[in-house]
Amino acid sequence: LGLGRGGMQSKLSAAKLAARSGTDTIIANGRFEDILARIASGEELGTLLTADSEPMTARKQWLAGQLTVAGTLQLDAGAVNVLCNSGKSLLAVGVQRVTGKFRRGDVVACVTTEGVEVARGLVNYDAAEIAKLCGKSSDQIEALLGYGGEEEVIHRDNLILSR
Repeated sequence: LGLGRGGMQSKLSAAKLAARSGTDTIIANGRFEDILARIASGEELGTLLTADSEPMTARKQWLAGQLTVAGTLQLDAGAVNVLCNSGKSLLAVGVQRVTGKFRRGDVVACVTTEGVEVARGLVNYDAAEIAKLCGKSSDQIEALLGYGGEEEVIHRDNLILSR
């Protein structure tokens, strides 16, 4: 008993997290005789996931490992492009819609208009505040919320790409 628990999706998620952390990982059948010794001796068994060249910081490793999110932010194409290709923070102007009830500091998923997750991050505002800020420029935050908050909805240091 106990072998095979967790499913392939869990194994792949764990292996991807290890690779992002700088560790090569092999997913192999644990029922094969002497599987660990055979792999250690160089026999090519299973599936190798190679480590990323630049391991993530501990904060981003933690973010990548979060299996549940408190809500979603639907982004326009410009925001998706900036997040995926420029490594910038997420600004309110690129957010089209808010789903879920979450608080400042919660983990949310950032999705395309088609619903494809592109990133996860820790939000600087709660769901109701972000809903007021959708599509607005950062210089309007104080007027819309009644207080001067953070310039970004999710700072790049608190953001991890999903793809």
